[in-house]
Amino acid sequence: MVDESQLASHAAAYAEHGYVLVKGLLDKAEAQAYREESHALIERLNRDADPTWESARQLGMGERTELKHCHDVQFHAAAFSKLLVDPRFTDVAAAVMGTPNVQLHHTKLFVKPPEKGSPFPMHQDHPFFPHAKHSVGAAIFHFDDAPLEKGCVRVVPGSHRDGPLAHQSEGSWHLPFSQWPLDKAVPCEAEAGDVLFFTYFTVHGSGVNTTSEARTTLLVQYRDPADPPTEDLHTHSLGQGMILRGVDPTSRGAAAAAM
Repeated sequence: MVDESQLASHAAAYAEHGYVLVKGLLDKAEAQAYREESHALIERLNRDADPTWESARQLGMGERTELKHCHDVQFHAAAFSKLLVDPRFTDVAAAVMGTPNVQLHHTKLFVKPPEKGSPFPMHQDHPFFPHAKHSVGAAIFHFDDAPLEKGCVRVVPGSHRDGPLAHQSEGSWHLPFSQWPLDKAVPCEAEAGDVLFFTYFTVHGSGVNTTSEARTTLLVQYRDPADPPTEDLHTHSLGQGMILRGVDPTSRGAAAAAM
């Protein structure tokens, strides 16, 4: 379990920089087990669809890249349901938001295939699902090592203080390439078991996986249940609204149950 002093340190880093990389939140054996669950799920789905953003094609340097993914992983394998309510995760999410309550927004599994795993241009998550109190954050679980060569996440420290930035919508929301070059952002190289937490205002992206091994991550977007969305966006996630820690202090859950 994470102790109170560690939680306070994580919260301070998150507030100052807009992100914090929590080392070894999962042990190596757990990370390996989740990696195996992830790849087995991708194999069962056997989907041909490639969710690579069109705006990311420019980062591939003319090479065709690919991405494999799955939304709502907890509806496909029970192991992920267990992970979502693991106190090691939810206690950190609560600490960085400054609330005792943690609510799920959505989950998404990403596998960057070897040698051609797709990049993501620099962007904020805010345009995809803006909220009134801006509590929304992300946790990226690393199920295998993610060095720079594997296309690890890159961030711009302190960018969360600038609030919402003007994005380009073509090929999915992204920031102008000339103003926000990927190679100028800080790499967050990670090991299997590490979890990267960041706010939805933190500018981030990731490079191409050029190695001979896949890069496997699980994205969990979370929020304070008292923080409502300001636009009717991203409502298709099956698990949205699930309480991962604490309670929902609003009346929305009771109202929905009465319908």
